[in-house]
Amino acid sequence: MKTEPILPGATIGCLGGGQLGRMFALAARKMGYRVHTVDPTPDSPTGQISDREFNVPFTDFPTLLEFAKGVDVVTYEFENIPVTALDALAPVVALRPGRDVLYTTQNRRREKEFLQEQGFPVAPFRVVESETGLREAVAALGCPCVLKTADFGYDGKGQQKISAESDLAAVWQRHGDRAGVVEAWVPFAAELSVVVARGLPGVDGENPVEVFPPTVNIHHNHILATSVAPAPLADSIISRAQHLGTQIADKLDVIGLLAVEFFLTLRGELLVNELAPRPHNSGHYSFDACVTSQFEQQLRAVCGLPLGETLLLSPVLMRNLLGDVWADGTPDWPALLALPGLRLHLYGKSEPRPGRKMGHYCVLSPTLEQAWELDAEAQKILRR
Repeated sequence: MKTEPILPGATIGCLGGGQLGRMFALAARKMGYRVHTVDPTPDSPTGQISDREFNVPFTDFPTLLEFAKGVDVVTYEFENIPVTALDALAPVVALRPGRDVLYTTQNRRREKEFLQEQGFPVAPFRVVESETGLREAVAALGCPCVLKTADFGYDGKGQQKISAESDLAAVWQRHGDRAGVVEAWVPFAAELSVVVARGLPGVDGENPVEVFPPTVNIHHNHILATSVAPAPLADSIISRAQHLGTQIADKLDVIGLLAVEFFLTLRGELLVNELAPRPHNSGHYSFDACVTSQFEQQLRAVCGLPLGETLLLSPVLMRNLLGDVWADGTPDWPALLALPGLRLHLYGKSEPRPGRKMGHYCVLSPTLEQAWELDAEAQKILRR
């Protein structure tokens, strides 16, 4: 049976107060919804846009229940939320995506094992729980390889590259006495990602799905630097990435968004790298360059509304702005905004720190070549 849609005027709950929640809240406000946020940090980027901000740990269950009773549905802007919090909320309010989706994707071991069990292509990996296990995994996978923490890793945190010269005892000591995942090193031709929106079942029992155009991504120091769309890749690769993303979202039974990151190997194969059941940094371009942004699409999906069209309106380049840009003071925003086709997004964070995502800009141009040229001009301005 079709679930009744949650219409404009209702209140949406968001767990997490970062920039992804901020842009989601902006999309929700544009369509007439109210937003309540839970985040431990006062005046969070999402909280600045919300009607109400609960500044408590995610394990403050009495406050979580108060939050849940004041909203019509709860969604997420990041997945590293204690499962105990989700278990407390689930009997009170709809969680979209559901508890099990977050439980699977917030842990690399569970995520990799899910993908492997479902037959999706992943790099060879081994789960390790001791130094002995690490040595066995390195022997089996060869060098180089990568040791990753199982929990709470993002932007390269909790990762160590292992070479033939590495002192494995020291590697394990830095890792700490906890489970990890060792992955084979993947020489790749490109990194790409795709964002899938999957809604509630309709009258025919089928879940509506819309897939955004994939992006090709470039990382610096494990942090996303740029994404471009349309992805300068063969149509067959683009179709394959969109198809795999849709299949994974179906297997996880996602209601909301799922971002899937891939490696394109030198042999032309796609390997799934990571999953994120929420808006994704590489999807920021959609705010300016698509008929429907990923944030509005998240709102539509979790509210049971028709999904929007994902048509790309213009070639676009997205670049993250890290705290490093503020090293010599406030950047010259007027000069940056004078560039044609440049759209600036700042996240309302008061303290710029090296490596901290403070904002991004998108450059819309008739071609990607022109977008890269304008990006080069923007980078000169930011380095002055």
